[in-house]
Amino acid sequence: MSSLLINEPPLQVLPSLAKEVGLNESIMLQQMHYWLLKSTHEFNQEHWFYKTLEEWQLEFPFWSAMTIRRILGNLEKKKLVKVGNFNKKKFDKTKWYTINYERVNRRCVHNEQTYCSDCTDGTVQNEQTNTRDYTETTTENNNNNVSEEKPRKVVWTDETRHIIDYLNKRTGKKYSVKTKKTEQLIHKLLDNGFTVEDFERVIDIKCKQWLNNEKMNQYLRPRTLFSEKFEDYLNEAPARASRNVSSVQSFTEKMEELYGDNWRVKYE
Repeated sequence: MSSLLINEPPLQVLPSLAKEVGLNESIMLQQMHYWLLKSTHEFNQEHWFYKTLEEWQLEFPFWSAMTIRRILGNLEKKKLVKVGNFNKKKFDKTKWYTINYERVNRRCVHNEQTYCSDCTDGTVQNEQTNTRDYTETTTENNNNNVSEEKPRKVVWTDETRHIIDYLNKRTGKKYSVKTKKTEQLIHKLLDNGFTVEDFERVIDIKCKQWLNNEKMNQYLRPRTLFSEKFEDYLNEAPARASRNVSSVQSFTEKMEELYGDNWRVKYE
């Protein structure tokens, strides 16, 4: 008997749901539904659960962290999943999730026997389907169905404006949100599942590396930051701030503010 065949709780999704929202997204939705059934956390008359990216990776070891981020971003973008922050500590950025069952139902209304009909009353036909299962028909049929799904056009006006405003604020530059090429670069990345937070992280990382570098400062621009290297930039470790002239000046000004002009005599 092969060790690669199913001897453990499998993942299971319905072909109709995978056809409508995508195979990976349907897997994630099913797992979210499983956790919501177990959740005792209720806010605004909805059940929520929280999970970190690292915890998602433990549940889906066959997906990379980037893939998980894209899937979650797609579900949020399509408004099939709501994201919140109900953490008691303000510095805790762990995300909370709930499913927008009403919207899921509307997208799957053509099939009354699907997972969506079960979501209406918060029950499932078989609790074991909330764990993990690929049925034979799911794997074969979904690959064909997903390819037939027509992409829905999403307008990213607010997101684009926020990203460009953030870039201008961090760099002191004045890039326009109306530049066609800039819009295309940002929209393409957002369509592929990257989030506004991903853009902010890339901008922060490259600003630490390039902002005070006379040669590299010119590359703090949309066509460089949001190019095909975006994902590589996103996965770079933030650079440590270097001791440059501006930081020394800032330290000097702070000491003069606290101790006056004679602070050097006091500390030298």
